[in-house]
Order: sequence, then C-alpha cells, then structure tokens
Amino acid sequence: MDMSTLLDPGAVRALGSTTSKKRLLQTLGDVAEGIYGLDADLAIEALQERESLGPTGVGHGVALPHARMEGLDRVVGVFLRLGKPLDYASVDKVPVDLVFALFAPRSAGVEHLKALAYVSRTLRNPDICNKLRSNDDTSKLFEILNSERSIKAA
Repeated sequence: MDMSTLLDPGAVRALGSTTSKKRLLQTLGDVAEGIYGLDADLAIEALQERESLGPTGVGHGVALPHARMEGLDRVVGVFLRLGKPLDYASVDKVPVDLVFALFAPRSAGVEHLKALAYVSRTLRNPDICNKLRSNDDTSKLFEILNSERSIKAA
C-alpha cells in the first residue's frame, strides 16, 4: 500500500482551528465531497455514526476517523493539520491536531483494515508527526505523508 493511492494532494489541508468535533467532521465531509465526489452529508453521517461507537482519537494528538459508505470504488483519505489542537475525547485525553480520515466502500473488508493500519503506523512515527506539526504548506504536508520514511503496512 502506498499513501499516494489513498490520498489526493487536494485532500490535504492546514486549518488554523475548528470550533468543535462536529465542525471538524463537517470539514472532512466537505473536503471528501470536493475532491472525491462523495455526498458530504452522507460522509458526515457515516463519520458520526462511527464516532458514536467510540472516539477515533488514537492518542498523541492523532485522530483517525473512518467510515464505510456507498459510492466509492476504493479507500480514500482526507488529512487535516490543525493549528490549534481540538478536544476530541481521545484515549489519552490529549487534544488532536493531526486528523486523517478514511472513507471506504461499504464492501471493502480487508482493504479498509489495511489502509487503517497503514495510516495508523505512519502517524505513530514521531518524526513524521513532528514534521507535519511544523508545516502549514499543504504540498509539504503531502510530501511528508508520502515520504519513504512512512511505515509500510503488512
């Protein structure tokens, strides 16, 4: 798996801040609609439904919201870097500033899990996270996420 198969350069954004977790999910849905043609309302609803099962804040300032939905033929992602961390009810209670959302076809079994594992491993790398946190330029953020130092999923 390769980050460039999951993430379109236009789906990488640097935001100054967002007012709430709900607004963050709305932004993710809006970006997914603009870049991948997903229905924003359905994407937001799918993300909220998944969050109702338990927060996807995995710790160390990282959140990995994800959802399965109709209208996709492959797993796609949206990455947001927040300038001001947001309370996300993460497992370690640390506010989130790096958010990588995945949208998968409803029928994607193992591919969804492989993508989630790949993104999780990439964002567990402290060097990558530090570089992401120190950049506002979206092309640089995309480059960092696609770097050879990204951890490959099995």
